[in-house]
Amino acid sequence: MLKTLWRWSWRAFLLVLIALTAVQFWFLVHVWYWAGNNPESTAFMRARLEILQEDNPKARLRQQWVPYQRISGHLKRAIIAAEDAKFVSHNGFDWDGIQKAYEKNMREGEIVAGGSTITQQLAKNLFFSGERTWWRKAQEAVVAVMIETVMSKRRILEIYLNVIEWGEGVFGAEAAARLHYGTTAAGLSAEQAARLASIVPSPRRYGPASDTAYLQRRTQTILARMNGSQIP
Repeated sequence: MLKTLWRWSWRAFLLVLIALTAVQFWFLVHVWYWAGNNPESTAFMRARLEILQEDNPKARLRQQWVPYQRISGHLKRAIIAAEDAKFVSHNGFDWDGIQKAYEKNMREGEIVAGGSTITQQLAKNLFFSGERTWWRKAQEAVVAVMIETVMSKRRILEIYLNVIEWGEGVFGAEAAARLHYGTTAAGLSAEQAARLASIVPSPRRYGPASDTAYLQRRTQTILARMNGSQIP
């Protein structure tokens, strides 16, 4: 009886291991493909579209892919200054940032800071719709390692700037620049770029006409940091 139980336990373990390996291979194949091909959409974009279509079945997302060289250098610096100051030097994880976020959350008694890098945010946007579970966070970390291993920093930032949310149904730098400033992603000024970077944490809260004291302070803070931002 004991030998039979051991045999079945071992088989079950092997099946789980094979399934986990297959899942990781699936993620890796997609990351490898996107290293040279632009993703048409992301899991997060599809989830947002489903929500929008619950109220309006004809709803569509606004997004237009633009290559890295057609995105303002101001916006690249602003995003790095606002979201991930150590982007070009870390391996996908900013351990100091994670520690500071943990300490801040402990002081507040709730999750008010995340410490996620651009790479981790890209992993989340590409593959996950937004639910927060321990499994998703662990898988997100594994995918972040894959992305850092397979893609260049330039490619990571290029995809990120083309797929992040910048308003209700608005994704990517080109659509954001047109919505908020009536210009292209290449034509953004330093202050416009800083303002767009300031709304990334809460993109659906602030429309083109938004001008709160918080946004003004946040924009000025990002502007002051941009000259020190290193871009790939």
